[in-house]
Amino acid sequence: MIDALVLAGSPNNGLLKECSSAKFEALIPIGSRAMVEYVIDALAKSKNIRNIVVVGPEELSDYLSFNNVKVIKSQNDLIKNISLGFKNLTDAERVLVATSDIPFVTTEIVDNFIGLCGKCEKDLYFPVVPKEAVKRRFPQVERTFVKLKDGTYTGGNIFLVNPLVVPKSLRNGQRFIEMRKSPLKLCRLLGASFVFKFLTRRLTLRQAEQKVSELLGIKGQAVVCTFPEVGVDIDKPSDLSLAVQTMR
Repeated sequence: MIDALVLAGSPNNGLLKECSSAKFEALIPIGSRAMVEYVIDALAKSKNIRNIVVVGPEELSDYLSFNNVKVIKSQNDLIKNISLGFKNLTDAERVLVATSDIPFVTTEIVDNFIGLCGKCEKDLYFPVVPKEAVKRRFPQVERTFVKLKDGTYTGGNIFLVNPLVVPKSLRNGQRFIEMRKSPLKLCRLLGASFVFKFLTRRLTLRQAEQKVSELLGIKGQAVVCTFPEVGVDIDKPSDLSLAVQTMR
């Protein structure tokens, strides 16, 4: 059975604070709803999702109407928030982890991603979205793209995880998250030969997948997802403006 974890504890102290006085990014309004509501709605209506835990501010409870959604008060630390979430999903075979800043995501997209993961035999499934798919749907959006031998991709913000591997891979996982928008820094973490292949455009998606799995000590798989909504997060004013205009 698959449960879901939504990470909604990021304080609104970055670029978006000039657009909204909300204390947390998850609570920034888009149209008539808070940003996180779109994500929770997509998950709650999925035929594949059983229970949902949201780690964020306590006031999130005022925005939720689904019986299978539980709010856990967040702390000011990403690792602690992830750990809190998984501790409250103890009997799940797999957990779909999503950030609260992807309001374009829909139930169809959630179910499509889970379907692409097949029998869910790996420990981690992470989406990569082709550049052409992003530009076709959101031509004005600025994203961090990585050029590989077999394509140019951006990363997504939903992940299917085996809860049993979380404790041993969490610390290194945080480093990947922190460096995800700096391809060169990420490559340095992965080693000199990896950097060389990346710079000479000889690195393939499967080689990147294998290296990430090796460093995390798990079996991971990159999933090519043609739904750009999983890769377009709201982290700057232009992103928020696009979301507000799109979701009127």
